[in-house]
Amino acid sequence: MKTTIDIHDDLLVRAKNHAKATGRPLRAVVEDGLRTVLSQAEPKAGYVLEDCSVGQPGDPNPLELYSWDELRDLIYVNPIFSR
Repeated sequence: MKTTIDIHDDLLVRAKNHAKATGRPLRAVVEDGLRTVLSQAEPKAGYVLEDCSVGQPGDPNPLELYSWDELRDLIYVNPIFSR
């Protein structure tokens, strides 16, 4: 696949000199460099959300006892939950 990239002049000269000295095409030198960098890159660990569950697995959901209006009132009207 063909692509166009901008490379700093000094780096390009060094890469061309290396390619000539090793008898390889510039393309091979660039590909090897990319492979080296990509093999060293560590994948970022995914974010793991802390388990803040309350109760035991299988316990009934206490929120199912309330309608949406009752839940809203508990959250926004009850002084325990208000700020």
